[in-house]
Amino acid sequence: MKTPRNAALIVLTILLLTSTSCANKESVDACLNGYTYGFWGGLWHGIIAPIDLILMFFRDDVTVFAQNNNGMWYSFGFILGSGGWGLLGGARSRRKKK
Repeated sequence: MKTPRNAALIVLTILLLTSTSCANKESVDACLNGYTYGFWGGLWHGIIAPIDLILMFFRDDVTVFAQNNNGMWYSFGFILGSGGWGLLGGARSRRKKK
């Protein structure tokens, strides 16, 4: 009985690939002018990433990851900031079940 489940997964994958192939490629040159975000900006953007994810569906000027970043340090801060959300839920899984 795994055939329908696998078929649904294959169809979903094909739909996702075909829908993303039609995406409009926008120029990010306008975003790259101005302030360059570093570690602290990445940390902050990682912390507010869940809020940005919801807002970006309704506003065109909100993104989750800043395009004008300095590279490795921004990414490291973003990972640390967004990883904090997973640590908050870990306390429940460590409790002993009765």
